[in-house]
Amino acid sequence: MDIYHGWFDLKPGVGDLEFVDAFEKYMERLEAEGVIEGWRLTRKKLGLAPSHLGEFHFMIEVTDLTQLDSAFNWVATRAEPVETDHFNVNSLVHNIQFALYRDFPDPVRERGEERF
Repeated sequence: MDIYHGWFDLKPGVGDLEFVDAFEKYMERLEAEGVIEGWRLTRKKLGLAPSHLGEFHFMIEVTDLTQLDSAFNWVATRAEPVETDHFNVNSLVHNIQFALYRDFPDPVRERGEERF
């Protein structure tokens, strides 16, 4: 499983539940379309995170980079119905940073022949 991460803040004046409603709708559409496997949205608690990371954090799970590429390609069409959902989320956030992680060890990993 590959996990696409994003850390961000809400733009000034955006309500947290307003954002949650938009984000849930967007993620549910991506999941229903089959271009993601699952997702989570979390919020910093007690300020316990590095200061350069935003107040909010999302994780989107995909089976592999092919599925992630399908998700990106579908959103990149900028066509309805996904365009409105993407806009409704993207227009509410700023200071966003992304990362891509994977489950480890990889399911294809063989042991005993590693050289490093």
